[in-house]
Amino acid sequence: MPIDLNQLEGWVGAACWAMARISGLLLVAPVLGATTIPVRIKMGLAILLTVTLAPLAPLAIHPLSAQGVATLAQQVLIGAGLGFILKIVFEAVAFGGQFVSQAMSLGFAEVVNPGVGGSTPVLSQFYTMIVTLLFLVMNGHLQLISLLADSFRTMPVSDHGIGAEGLWGILEFASHLFAGAVRVALPALTAVLVVNLGFGAISRSAPSMNLFAVGFPITICLGIIAVWLALRGLPSAWDSLQTDAWEAMRGLVGRSSP
Repeated sequence: MPIDLNQLEGWVGAACWAMARISGLLLVAPVLGATTIPVRIKMGLAILLTVTLAPLAPLAIHPLSAQGVATLAQQVLIGAGLGFILKIVFEAVAFGGQFVSQAMSLGFAEVVNPGVGGSTPVLSQFYTMIVTLLFLVMNGHLQLISLLADSFRTMPVSDHGIGAEGLWGILEFASHLFAGAVRVALPALTAVLVVNLGFGAISRSAPSMNLFAVGFPITICLGIIAVWLALRGLPSAWDSLQTDAWEAMRGLVGRSSP
């Protein structure tokens, strides 16, 4: 059976475009692209998704031409943009945990976090673990793959990509990093603030009392109780942040809300 070189070139090009967009997503996205996942598993996942999604990315552009290189860069940028939007939501939750840790005088209690290549406060890691489990339970990873597959239809492969408007949308969504952190940490921060105000009143009425010796353990104990009570509102805050992230990602690839 003779091999059609033009058809073979089209298959290679489609695989390149799909692999570029998928690789950009896996490089930045949380959970699927976490550094704790072995490289072999991520490579296997990227190859599997490429084989599945390559038929959705046909384009008659030579991969080694100047236009092909520009198209390849745009596909990596699209995938990285999708992953970056979702990563902002996870980082907002971790940032909120850091706020609570500092308010509880637990900012010094850090653990090695291989996901970021450094140390993070214990509560930040705890909050991140909870929202990661919520993300998987709510089939967020499957929804992310579905959105990636639909992006080849709503934003076909070309050398134009997301453009300046899409990049500005990603930067605009970055404001959720601070707003989401406050939303996650506000219940616990409010309780700890009331405790600190109480210690302020005690220090005025009993100046001789050593608040560093008395207030430190009390603040930690009451802070842990406040965190335990505030965990009830974490799923709703996470759902709100995640909904905003999905809307931003759909807007980036030009897909309307379901």
